[in-house]
Amino acid sequence: MYYSSGNYEAFARPVKPEGVEDKHAYIIGSGLAGLTAACYLVRDGQMPGEHIHILERDPRAGGACDGWDYANLGYTMRGGREMDNHFEVMWDLFRDIPSIEDENLSVLDYYYRLNKQDPNYSLCRATEDRGQDAHTDGTFGLSDAGCKEILTLFYTPEEELQDKKITEYFSDEVLMSNFWLYWRTMFAFENWHSALEMKRYINRFVHHIGGLPDFSALRFTRYNQYESMILPMQRYLEAHGVDFQFDTHVIDVFFSCSEAADNDRKLATQIVFRREDGQASRDRATGVPAAADAPSQASAPSQTIDLTENDLVFITPGSCVAHSTFGDQDTPAAFAPELTDGDGWDLWKRIAAQSPAFGHPEKFCSTPELSNWESATITTLDDKILPYIERICHRDPLSGKVVTGGIVSVKDSSWLLSWTINRQPQFRDQKPGTVCVWVYSLFTDRPGDYVRKPMRECTGREICEEWLYHLGVPEEQIGELAETSASTVPCMMPYITAFFMPRAAGDRPDVVPQGAVNFAFIGQFAETPRDTIFTTEYSMRTGMEAVYTLLDIDRGVPEVWNSYFDLRSLLNATVLLRDGKPATSMNMSLIEKLLMSQGLKAIEHTDIYGLLKAFGVVETTPDNADVPEPATGAVWPGIH
Repeated sequence: MYYSSGNYEAFARPVKPEGVEDKHAYIIGSGLAGLTAACYLVRDGQMPGEHIHILERDPRAGGACDGWDYANLGYTMRGGREMDNHFEVMWDLFRDIPSIEDENLSVLDYYYRLNKQDPNYSLCRATEDRGQDAHTDGTFGLSDAGCKEILTLFYTPEEELQDKKITEYFSDEVLMSNFWLYWRTMFAFENWHSALEMKRYINRFVHHIGGLPDFSALRFTRYNQYESMILPMQRYLEAHGVDFQFDTHVIDVFFSCSEAADNDRKLATQIVFRREDGQASRDRATGVPAAADAPSQASAPSQTIDLTENDLVFITPGSCVAHSTFGDQDTPAAFAPELTDGDGWDLWKRIAAQSPAFGHPEKFCSTPELSNWESATITTLDDKILPYIERICHRDPLSGKVVTGGIVSVKDSSWLLSWTINRQPQFRDQKPGTVCVWVYSLFTDRPGDYVRKPMRECTGREICEEWLYHLGVPEEQIGELAETSASTVPCMMPYITAFFMPRAAGDRPDVVPQGAVNFAFIGQFAETPRDTIFTTEYSMRTGMEAVYTLLDIDRGVPEVWNSYFDLRSLLNATVLLRDGKPATSMNMSLIEKLLMSQGLKAIEHTDIYGLLKAFGVVETTPDNADVPEPATGAVWPGIH
């Protein structure tokens, strides 16, 4: 496998891999990574669809990319996905997957047209004082010292960031700024999370610094992520004869490993699984509260699949939504992080015990108190709450277009609560006049500001009350509106940010470990260079890399977008991070000012000086106004 850039290989179709008709593929997990692997096996690997078997513990595909209407709960979305125009693998695949909204268009074409016609941006990024605009006003509010801390992390090699926390690099100069409010609420970073991953994020999205304060860098699908992304992929695969096996709990994979030998050969030899297709088992797998009269169900016997070198295995280790639990209007969502057979984490632990090359899952799943947050889906039932929403986001929630344009963070919330409303309806069968709101909080163990309880102890109605309080609803109306004008489904996720826990090299297995003959690891807990976890692109990239490596497909995998190496993006970000102030205005000693002045004078009649001027690094003055600026291409002001 190798990487490529540009459109030469992007438009090419690879030759059919030799012997692919004789191979079978077993994909453990039908999240975005597993579905992507299956799609690339079909499209570029040209493997017969009936030779591809997807083993999924849930009763439906999608993993963390969900969006579902449960009969006894209502609409639920555990999370939401924000897309970037430089998710290179994602768009490489979705240009060939028919859209569910319009089957005459690809997912990419529909998405592209939608976001051209209805561009995304926020009109209120944060509130305080019960629904009042916090007037962050698109500024980062960073001091020069804070900018220096970010720059230091930006240029620190990953090798020096092993097992380090963000707080080892950022002080209150960053952590008390608007920058950190934007960042932590948008990406769900906590102060104790991985400095290495923080660096990757800054490097990866440096071209979007200008779009961070108002979300103009982001784009969203028309409907929820399950209907707009997962269903089109599933239908594409089913049309090619791919075999989906739901309610299938893979509890172990066995390997033959010869690490002591010179060839370091590793071969997957057997898959062990159980079928758990009763309603009680499905409820346990999906986190839905079991009915009071639900019959108990004995565990099914285990079965095995014996593997040969011609059987390819794609393993999704771990799971950010493992042990998710739903509550309802009158019941809190339980915090239940205990591991069980076939839950993704237990499977990875069993696999990791067979070779040090298979990672260290305990680094990610041992401290659920540090990796959890809780979300809730609030569905309005009438129009009584809508004016309070419109007062904040300055848009009609029922327009069918962008509403909040991304999350609205409540700056003074004890829970650090954020909420968002995407284009309505969010579900194709959603009742007209209703609105689905997604709410989440980073601090689930702190008492609320209106409901004096931690979020994890709150019923759906109480979470709605806390949200309504921060919308500015008069207190005497909050209880009634939460009871009769909305239905709220909470969801607790003990491992939702497990991949952000501080880590070191080797803690996540390589997509294809050294010596692997017939298997690969995919998803958020597999290691691929430069890209960032908790993104759709990361999951899809691991799926593509796994297929291209195991089948030796002769076409380049598109590299991670290279803005980190783009001088234009770096110059642009330097100025925007300082809220538009030129670098020449930084606090400097007299000697530093003299050296800077001499250096600028020496390059005044070069393209370098013109670039500094074009991006505002050097202030335009009467003395340099006539210095020509080179054509800068597509980067201004940081949105391609």
